[in-house]
This record gives sequence, C-alpha cells and structure tokens, in this order.
Amino acid sequence: MNSHWHLLPFVVFLVFPFAGPVFAQGPAPAAFTLPPLSYAQNALEPYISARTMGIHYGKHHQTYADNLNKLAAGAPWAGQSLEKIILDTAGVPDQAPVFNNAAQAWNHSFFWKSLKPGGGGKPSGKLLEQIEKTFGSFDEFKAAFAAAGLAQFGSGWVWLVQDDKGVLRIVKTANADTPAAHGQTPLLTCDVWEHAYYLDYQNRRKDFLQAFLEHLANWDFAASQMK
Repeated sequence: MNSHWHLLPFVVFLVFPFAGPVFAQGPAPAAFTLPPLSYAQNALEPYISARTMGIHYGKHHQTYADNLNKLAAGAPWAGQSLEKIILDTAGVPDQAPVFNNAAQAWNHSFFWKSLKPGGGGKPSGKLLEQIEKTFGSFDEFKAAFAAAGLAQFGSGWVWLVQDDKGVLRIVKTANADTPAAHGQTPLLTCDVWEHAYYLDYQNRRKDFLQAFLEHLANWDFAASQMK
C-alpha cells in the first residue's frame, strides 16, 4: 500500500462530533479532552470487556490527551485543532511526540465511533454496494480486512477508507499513523495495538478481528462518513 499520500484538511472538534460531516469546520479546542462514549463501558461485552474499556479509554486514551496538552502548552499547537496539529507535524522528525499523541487521540476517538453494541453483520445500501463492487463480496472484504489487521507487524490500525477518487480501500497504519494525515477519508477502523485486546484475547489478534467484524463494527457510522 502506498504510504505517500497527499495531505488533506481533516478537522476534529474537542468533543469529536462524528454524526456530522467528517471535514466540517469549527472552532479549535482550548484543551484536549476525551469525547464521551455513546455506550456504557460494559456494553460491548463479551467481545470487549468493561475492564479493557476502562484501561483503554480511561487510561491509554486519557494519557494521549494529557501528553498532548503538556506538549502544546506554550507552543504553537496550543489552541489548535487536532487535524491541524496532525497535518503540521506529520513526517517532521523533531515533532514526532506531538504527532504521535495528536494522532492517537484522533484515532481512538474514531475507533470508539467504529464500535457499537450489537454491531457487526453486514452493512446495507451504498456502502454494501461499494464493498461488493471493490472486493467482490462482503465475505471477501471481511477476509481482506482481517488479513490486513493480522499483517500489521507490531502496533497499529486497520482501516476501511475512501481514496481521493472515492474508491474504497483497506489500509493499515503503524503505531500512531492515520489516514487523517494522508488524504484519505476513514470510514471504519479497528485498533490492533495489543492494549486494545490483550486482556480479553491474549495473543489471539485474529479472534479479536473476527469479533470486531461479526459483533462490533458500526456500519451505520461507516456509511455516514462516505463522501
């Protein structure tokens, strides 16, 4: 997969309101905080436990926000939106800590929206049509998505995105990297960092990806992000 994508303005608000257009403009946050979840932390059980959610959302995600606030204090990033910070620091070696924490804050907020209780199954409408057109069938898409997640060496993410021509693609990103920095429109993501699944699945990433696709994926949210 070509990793040299063009940058594209990608705006995220303080509370990450993904119900509207992904690229909507709005005021930059004064400080970075966690968006509220739309479901209880035990609502994804038995596929993601309340214990995992408490650590993942309440500790890992919180740490990214806290670190970014420290890094932004008294710096040009203070008061800037996450999307501007991501775009301004992507690929800049001496700004890697800023990029990593901003991108991870954004990625995690998108991941929570990619999940829902009673999710999974098959999408409908335009999204399903485009998946079948691109991948041959929904089952072939699921196999390709899971394979990409398994193939991500070490920590990272697997995404369903639209490219700049509106074509669906499966991409994987390492560590904090994000399609938000590369000119693609994310529709859905699964976190394949070990902290996302290890308490519930140990080293069985394949089982976690299968649970995500069959029981957790929020296809309504994914469809709402399409261009």
